[in-house]
Amino acid sequence: MKPRTVGDAGGGAAKSAQMTFADNRLALQLFGSHHQNLARIEQKLDVTVHARGNEVTITGAPDAVDGTRRVLEGLYARLEQGHAVGREEVDAVLRMVTAPGGNISDAELTIHTRNRYISPRSTVQAEYIRAIDRFELVFGEGPAGTGKTYLAVAKAVERLVNGDVDRIILSRPAVEAGEQLGFLPGDMREKVDPYLRPLYDALYDMLPATQVVKRLENGEIEVAPLAFMRGRTLANAFVILDEAQNTTAVQMKMFLTRLGENSSMVITGDLSQVDLPTGVRSGMREAMETLADVKGVTFVKFSHVDVVRHPLVSEIVRAYDAAEHRRKQGARYEKPGGGKADPDPGADA
Repeated sequence: MKPRTVGDAGGGAAKSAQMTFADNRLALQLFGSHHQNLARIEQKLDVTVHARGNEVTITGAPDAVDGTRRVLEGLYARLEQGHAVGREEVDAVLRMVTAPGGNISDAELTIHTRNRYISPRSTVQAEYIRAIDRFELVFGEGPAGTGKTYLAVAKAVERLVNGDVDRIILSRPAVEAGEQLGFLPGDMREKVDPYLRPLYDALYDMLPATQVVKRLENGEIEVAPLAFMRGRTLANAFVILDEAQNTTAVQMKMFLTRLGENSSMVITGDLSQVDLPTGVRSGMREAMETLADVKGVTFVKFSHVDVVRHPLVSEIVRAYDAAEHRRKQGARYEKPGGGKADPDPGADA
């Protein structure tokens, strides 16, 4: 049942609105322990929210009051559907409301896996989920912590559980992230597993451990380094290539041409963190440029705004982006005899 809202224009720049929630138990969950959820909303939207019983009164600038009302309605709807509401969910709905073009209905998109329900936590995440549903080949590019890989694995698990695909193929290039690891001990699987650990972590988050082990053993889920994909045709599968910024152009073309019938492919990566040798151009960058006008392919760009890890991660990404922008604007190469020349626009290093 939708909360009842009573508006009071009040004149001037301020506005008040009163909301009544039909279910007292859900209202308490909505407000949070010691009203911490309401305090979070007050802080982010610069409003005052007074709660009494199952009613709240919101006071502030008209746009902020309207935004607060939409946030509370969205969170209450989640509770009515049986989902939990904590700080992460509050922050997610706040992102939906405050982002340019944000739509509260984006938060209602849900991916169903055996262990949990997963909803987008930013408008770009919602766009990404819709893109995976609509297109056979999706590129998700942006900084770490934006959910690119996690959401792709969630969609893959959902389709496998629903019987829409026969298997999941998860792959990564085995490229050292600026570290010299030397010769790793163990057999082939033990050597490559450290590179693939994030993919395993996502799987165990979405499926019971016994199911992950069983599906890995019977081939329904395969986690393998990129080099193992050569010569294969991946049909009736949901295929994910993670850390794709570290592929070469030849590797990327090889991987893309593995796509078989009734399959979908998601390519994820962060072009600001290329670990290829200096002078080697990222295959992901080249593929995004080459396939820009190909029908059936789409591209989703994430930014620091979409980071859903610790709030400080978003600020770290934003600071590095700003520093990189300043470097590109001001630190041009000096020409012989003075003057400045543009750096090589094709370099990824």
